Amino acid sequence: PRNPGPPRKVTSRIFIQRFCLLRYDSCYPATAHAVRGTNRRKEDVVTEQNNVTLNPKASEQGERLHRGLSNRHIQLIAIGGAIGTGLFMGSGRAISMAGPSVIFVYMLIGAVIFLVLRAMGEILLSNLKYKSFSDFTTDLVGPMAGFFLGWSYWFMWVVTAVADIIAIVGYLRMWWPDLQAWIPALAVIGVLLTLNLVSVKNFGEIEFWFAMIKIVAIVALIIVGGGMVAIGFTSPSGAQASVANLWNDGGMFPNHFIGFLGAFQIAVFAFMGSELVGTTAAETKDPEKTLPKAINAVPVRVMVFYVGALATILMVTPWRLVSPDKSPFVAMFTLAGLGIAAHIINFVVITSATSSANSGIFSTSRMAFGLARERSAPAFLGKISKNGVPRNALFLSAVMLLSSIVLLYAGDSISRAFNLVTTVAAVLVIFAWAMIMVSYLMYRKKFPSRHEKSKFRLPGGLFSAWLALAFFAFTIGVLTMDEETLMGLLAMPVWFAILGIGWFFKRRADARRHEAISTRTAQIAIVEASEIFSAR
Repeated sequence: PRNPGPPRKVTSRIFIQRFCLLRYDSCYPATAHAVRGTNRRKEDVVTEQNNVTLNPKASEQGERLHRGLSNRHIQLIAIGGAIGTGLFMGSGRAISMAGPSVIFVYMLIGAVIFLVLRAMGEILLSNLKYKSFSDFTTDLVGPMAGFFLGWSYWFMWVVTAVADIIAIVGYLRMWWPDLQAWIPALAVIGVLLTLNLVSVKNFGEIEFWFAMIKIVAIVALIIVGGGMVAIGFTSPSGAQASVANLWNDGGMFPNHFIGFLGAFQIAVFAFMGSELVGTTAAETKDPEKTLPKAINAVPVRVMVFYVGALATILMVTPWRLVSPDKSPFVAMFTLAGLGIAAHIINFVVITSATSSANSGIFSTSRMAFGLARERSAPAFLGKISKNGVPRNALFLSAVMLLSSIVLLYAGDSISRAFNLVTTVAAVLVIFAWAMIMVSYLMYRKKFPSRHEKSKFRLPGGLFSAWLALAFFAFTIGVLTMDEETLMGLLAMPVWFAILGIGWFFKRRADARRHEAISTRTAQIAIVEASEIFSAR
């Protein structure tokens, strides 16, 4: 017979405690992990919050983004992301500020971006469960960093896409000056939304052909410009096309180091979108092959599409004759005697802006989807359509783009607001690039075994990561030197304060949810344990 004395009471109490803990751990492992405060295991998983679900079937079926992007899509997305309106329209201002040294500005920033992309590629390929750099920032740096990065990157593309819609309307007025502004704005938003709702492959196809148009335009400029230099073409102003134009008028740094630094903001904005290849990781058919190929081709693309194009323009047209308010691409084709040059470049710029807006819709929808899955955004944004696209997140992105229509009717300050918006976007993308490098530092610290196994490592390792972070800090300092860029920079503390408030309320909601789950789980466990002992 069993002893009815004290030992039974002690055993029962211990049993109930253990039963409650087992029950709690099995139902809510992520919550139990957080409540207990144990050290996370170094496993190849994303954050526990991403992997836990209360419904096992939902976990198995996993509403996942479809891997519909092929190698040619990824290659052209990477190219298209690196060629934007900043090159076609902003390069005139950059040349007027830096002179021929603008070539070195683009080479320098391009080299740093290559390091960022290599770091991002190494981390993404170390764990294919990472859907984007927001995912691995959350896992490696912490939920707060992922929250700030995810929403900042979302806001950056919203701002950029709004600016692109405004630019498209302005470019179309060259052909239809009396067209109401809201008509093309609404048409572009509607077309891009419809195409992206069908499947992710549509996004890839759109970017593929838009990128092809950009490539053809730049290659044509280099060929035509090279021919003009070869024959010694003389413009109506008397300027002769020559390689010597790169240094004849004041040398390579005619406006000295201050002018060289003045082109940084425009160049950063021009490179914005290079990291877009990282947001396509979850929808790439063979990321282990396609991502390295796309990233490793970046130096060649920088040399051809930026350095090659700008050097050609500067050889044909002395830098002092380049207008900061007009596209130097248009000016060079006009000098070549191509009467329809303005219309050709206008079409190219429209496709470039449309491509950027399309990238904005894609990126913002995927970031909102990821944030919803991490419970950092409303749950309805984490829903996937039968075609494997985040439908609700796409609708949110389209609604945000409608604000461009309001800005179009805001008055004469649109151009100034456009410059302010691009500065805000430049600061936000610097923050995103910096967080990628911080994530790399944490990745090396937490998972040295992953780095050792990696076949796609960041050249220079930790030194390169720290060098890139130092460069970004220097660039932020450069932005304080100009009045317009300073205004955009000063707007950033307001944005981060808003995010801080949002994080505070998110933490409170998480704490209440965890408390409710733990209380309910303990009650269920006690009842079930009592029933077991009653049955005895």
